Amino acid sequence: MGAEYDYDLVIIGAGPGGYVAGIRASQLGLKAAVIEKDNPGGVCLNWGCIPSKSLIHQADIFRSISDLKALDVEVDTDKFSYKKVFQKSRKAADTLARGIDFLLKKNKVDLIQGEAVIKKPNAVELSNGKQVTGKNILIATGSSPREIPGFKIDEKLIMSSTGALMLEELPGRICILGGGAIGVEFAHIMNAFGVEVHLVEMMEQLLPLEDESVVQVLARSFKKRGIKIYTGTKAASVEKKDKSLSLTLENKHGQTELQTDSVLVVVGRAPNTGEIGLENVGIKTEKGFIPVGDYYQTSVPGIFAIGDVVDSPMLAHVASREGEIAVEHMAGKNPQARLNPYEIPGTIYCEPQVASFGYTEARARQEGISINTAVFPYRGVGKSVAVERPEGLVKIIIDSDTHEILGAHVVGADATELIHELLLAKSAELLPEDIATMIHAHPTLSEAVMEAARAAEGWAIHA
Repeated sequence: MGAEYDYDLVIIGAGPGGYVAGIRASQLGLKAAVIEKDNPGGVCLNWGCIPSKSLIHQADIFRSISDLKALDVEVDTDKFSYKKVFQKSRKAADTLARGIDFLLKKNKVDLIQGEAVIKKPNAVELSNGKQVTGKNILIATGSSPREIPGFKIDEKLIMSSTGALMLEELPGRICILGGGAIGVEFAHIMNAFGVEVHLVEMMEQLLPLEDESVVQVLARSFKKRGIKIYTGTKAASVEKKDKSLSLTLENKHGQTELQTDSVLVVVGRAPNTGEIGLENVGIKTEKGFIPVGDYYQTSVPGIFAIGDVVDSPMLAHVASREGEIAVEHMAGKNPQARLNPYEIPGTIYCEPQVASFGYTEARARQEGISINTAVFPYRGVGKSVAVERPEGLVKIIIDSDTHEILGAHVVGADATELIHELLLAKSAELLPEDIATMIHAHPTLSEAVMEAARAAEGWAIHA
């Protein structure tokens, strides 16, 4: 690099897309800087994935009290303090944020604190007026919670996921608007700690993008736990009454009044593309997203965009891989083109867990693809019974003609780990018979994957 620019690459945003891109750039010999207005790690690490998984872990521990009572162990919960749970979640986030700071320094990536606005194709301006130049600019500014008209978020009575993660005391009752991944995870957390939970989803099922048979398992489990589920329902209005709220829910049967102490709005996220200077370089968005090419290049040479600001699944691991692809392209390494959406794993950390990739049965049939499906229940493998987690199933979607794996869906204990064996098989172009004949250790939950593959071949042993 000559003296023309301060850096080979300037990255705006130090979330899972930005900081990974910075480290990968350094590994490839590029001088990189990451500009971040908050702590490194972005929303995912500081206000999303990591603290929420810490809360889920504590919720699972708390739920295990009933298992101890079944062994005649007395547990006194009178002194239980949710504030301790909150503190553990913040400790996890803070520890990992420091870890990312260390990794950036180790890889000689400059971390610049502040907000950045793109002023021209090779320059950004910081909030302090300083200008930073780069041969390339990578936009990785992430996303923010969407609001519902009439439900103004105040992070007290009406919260976003950020407000819910910052609670030090739990409400007695909560209504969660949005039955997607974030909504069902918070429903699990709140219910585990004794909160009365009402979960509202506009579509006809929870987790609208997931396979119907998987969602049925989750919905049965939630209902058994006392979580009230309202599908095909929207929140029409809310009225504040002293320190509580009165909601009007609306569906095809009419309106219902619901009393609650708090409302959590988790109906999706919006890309952070509004105030980063796109207009200064002539980049136009489409529905808020930045259009990009195969290597995440924008319409302006030298400017790239990844993660939640582009129209791809809003997942941390997607942002990270997109960052790697963009940087490898900048370095002339001829990487793979943009991600295949049918090979992206989705993972949801409620109880039971849900994980998937590729086609659902419904989508395959809608597209006229001739398919076979293979399903194996968790209770058919010994370990699920031994560890008292028999609830769940593995489902594989298979092309009837080529026998290719088109998708897979797992619901149950450790589903978010098990999905990767099937995804590896898919990406390596293996067939169900290759999984079916591979020895799996006994007893393991992964035997359910093996048995599902055997079911696809017509010879499941424990069905």
